[in-house]
Amino acid sequence: MKNYNSPDNPEFLNNYLVHIKIVQMLSERTIQEYYLDIRLFLKFIFENNHNTGKNIEDISIADMSENELKKITVSDIYNFIFYASDERHNADRARYRKISSLRSFFKYLEKVAHIIEKDPTKDLDVPVPKSSLPKFLSLNESLRLLEAAGNTDSRRDYCIITLFLNCGLRLSELVGINISDIDFYENRMRVLGKGNKERMIYLNNACIDALNKYLEVRRNNLKAKDEPALFISNQNKRISKRRVQQIVENTLKVVGLDGRGITTHKLRHTAATLMYQYGDADILTLKELLGHASISTTEIYTHLNNDNVRNAVESNPLAKIKNEK
Repeated sequence: MKNYNSPDNPEFLNNYLVHIKIVQMLSERTIQEYYLDIRLFLKFIFENNHNTGKNIEDISIADMSENELKKITVSDIYNFIFYASDERHNADRARYRKISSLRSFFKYLEKVAHIIEKDPTKDLDVPVPKSSLPKFLSLNESLRLLEAAGNTDSRRDYCIITLFLNCGLRLSELVGINISDIDFYENRMRVLGKGNKERMIYLNNACIDALNKYLEVRRNNLKAKDEPALFISNQNKRISKRRVQQIVENTLKVVGLDGRGITTHKLRHTAATLMYQYGDADILTLKELLGHASISTTEIYTHLNNDNVRNAVESNPLAKIKNEK
């Protein structure tokens, strides 16, 4: 980011960027990362204060006032970190970078710009990062979820659940699918992943059947004939991410799987786990299918075979030793 006087930013943010460039002499890469983190945080705060209803990326913070900065509390920061984790699926590294960015920013606001009297990040209690396995549904739970989706009158909703559980799609990838992206001759589908990287996903029989049945209904909807999106809303426009999340949440609730933190992203974990545990997918194949940039991201699925772990524990020669007292 070469321009440190953007009209899209409030003056205090531009001044901060100049400070870390000239005084702290941070690298361009670090400045860019800090800028993106802080800008996202300010948009998050602005939306909470003004309820614009816009997508967070479309929110303007150019007119954000210094008074809004003075009202920010440590609770606001915790809520932002939760949002980064739950809504944007930031991993530990990305979340901790955001915390570092905010600490730098609020230190500047207090010590250099004298805009705020107290730095709220000083009260931020940050736990030590720990390695944790992703949440996912078991095979039986996945079957129950599909059955519940199939019992509704919506072929669209069933198709959505089917693609999530069979293809390991990200939410943004599913919403972005166009009808023209599906090749029924080769039984495959083009999706646009992170960084606008395209990849091909091969469709199994369950996906093809669900797509054909949904498209039969979709094509009869003359009001949506000019809409390129595969999945459409009741307004005959491309379905929103939030609506897809609601479909998943409602279906989970029907089968009693709500309240466990299962999200659309956890269905992606479920698909990957089932393919690794029950299929012949090796780690490299899984990496390509999921669209991971690094194999280190995919390697977590090598640790998820609970049956093998349980069998190993139960085969311990000490497993049957009990205290008779």
